[in-house]
Amino acid sequence: QLQLVESGGGLVQPGGSLRLSCAVSGFTLDYYSIGWFRQAPGKEREGVSCISSSRRSGSTNYADSVKGRFTISRDNAKNTVYLQMNSLKPEDTAVYYCAADFSLFRPCTLSTSGQNYWGKGTLVTVSS
Repeated sequence: QLQLVESGGGLVQPGGSLRLSCAVSGFTLDYYSIGWFRQAPGKEREGVSCISSSRRSGSTNYADSVKGRFTISRDNAKNTVYLQMNSLKPEDTAVYYCAADFSLFRPCTLSTSGQNYWGKGTLVTVSS
């Protein structure tokens, strides 16, 4: 059964750090791109970061709002993708989702419409 399960969310003070995990099962992680997305209350879901498959050299992409603060990585042996979030800001508060992109013919994309399967999300709250 295909599954993506996010974990690692929580409450953190501004300037703090969190590491999110996306554990996948039911498919070979290394073959596909994985992305992190977020949705704040009253806002549309937006792309945060993504990482391509190994055949695409594991290339990464970041939204401008998180460049230099967030880092995406993958551990194929553990079937897990991570999002290290540093220097967190209140505007980073959102439900964070990971998603799988099963296209084999392009690098990863931050477009929500480019994803084939979604996890249920984990809440990140940045507040003092």
